[in-house]
Amino acid sequence: MIRHHGRYDYSSIGSRPTYEWPNGARLAVYVAVNIEVFSYGEGKGAAIAPPDQAHSHSVYSWRDYGNRVGVWRLMELFDDHGIPWEAQMNTAVYDHCPDLAPALRERGVEIVGHGITNSDEQGHLREDLEAAHIRAVTDVITRHEGAAPVGWMSPWLSNSERTLDLLQEAGYRYCMDWTSDDQPIWMRTRNGRILSMPYPVECNDTRGIVWYRYTAAEFADMIIDGFDEMLRQSERQPLVCPISLHPFVVGRPYRTPHMRRVMAHLAAHRDRIWLAQPRDICAHVESLPAGVVPGS
Repeated sequence: MIRHHGRYDYSSIGSRPTYEWPNGARLAVYVAVNIEVFSYGEGKGAAIAPPDQAHSHSVYSWRDYGNRVGVWRLMELFDDHGIPWEAQMNTAVYDHCPDLAPALRERGVEIVGHGITNSDEQGHLREDLEAAHIRAVTDVITRHEGAAPVGWMSPWLSNSERTLDLLQEAGYRYCMDWTSDDQPIWMRTRNGRILSMPYPVECNDTRGIVWYRYTAAEFADMIIDGFDEMLRQSERQPLVCPISLHPFVVGRPYRTPHMRRVMAHLAAHRDRIWLAQPRDICAHVESLPAGVVPGS
């Protein structure tokens, strides 16, 4: 027997009960924007640069461009096309980029817990320290936003064997760390359950553009092709199409026209899809009868 995590059981997507999203839609689409802060010269660094350059000032400032310029360009793009979005945001943003959170709040952007900085992972922490880390992030977001965050994505998707347990115990209703499905599924924890929200490994600009070296046009084509195919397949079953962006990557001016093409394509299909935030997807799944969603 191979070792198994025990968090969910195998379930083939074609064997499941069907259901609909609001307004009869079968495809839910959400846009995730990673808003991150790095500690200069220490910690994990950029990690997407060559190891001997990960802590260089040039790589640090390359990432810092996202908060100073890139995210503001993306905000304008989303505003122009009426695209709702969520931000998985390091809480250090509140202190280091003080005008950013108010701009998100003004737009009704969902804030997802995403650690304190992206210089630190959480998967290696002792249980008490990981619990304290989650609690500290939750407290900061709650204080600034007036409500606790509903969802969590670990910095670098770093998980311990206890992360899901700790998140559920801290009041989180969904997480984005597991990428095994195109539908939300319920995962077991030691004191209940937590929803696994589909999250993209490949329709993700750090992977697609920085790691795999797709051009901006190729990356935009990949998102559109994936969306079109999921829209076709959603005639048979409800699906979630997630898109993950980083302002320091697609917030560059020469890539913006291609992202504008993506957003225009989503907006053109607005009457057939549900453009949502993950917290809305989570709430809808929570409202479904037991036995409809795997793990329920």
